[in-house]
Amino acid sequence: MRFEDLEVGQSAEFTKTVSNKDVELFAEITGDFNPVHLDEAAAAKSRFGGRIAHGILTAGLISATLAGKLPGPGSVYLSQTLRFKGPVRIGDTVTARVEVTELILPKRRVKLSTACRNQKGEVVVDGEAIVLLPEPVEAEAVKANAGEAATAHAK
Repeated sequence: MRFEDLEVGQSAEFTKTVSNKDVELFAEITGDFNPVHLDEAAAAKSRFGGRIAHGILTAGLISATLAGKLPGPGSVYLSQTLRFKGPVRIGDTVTARVEVTELILPKRRVKLSTACRNQKGEVVVDGEAIVLLPEPVEAEAVKANAGEAATAHAK
């Protein structure tokens, strides 16, 4: 999306059900093997009473929303604040939502409120992101490449 097309109040969402495989793969990728994420017996003794997803895995759904929906391909994450409000359990369906709160010229930056809610509507993560949008010529090239990549990935 072009910076010029953005308006305060625009929003987008991305929803995913967090699976056991997601948690296991995230642990492998990051090296975070905390038993609260992977060991049911140990997690049962924790304050959560069972296994939970990594908080940063949940926050990654915000990144997916920013990159895939609003502002979309070519945007560059500059910063993110996060407040972890509650656990995400394996099998929870989480919806990440971003909303434009400020357009920052001339730097082509966008400030967005960010939040993740579980299937019960409970906020599990919230915060604020700042994203840089590419220059107009760069944005068109990124858009074309994103379409080609999506077509190749679908095959």
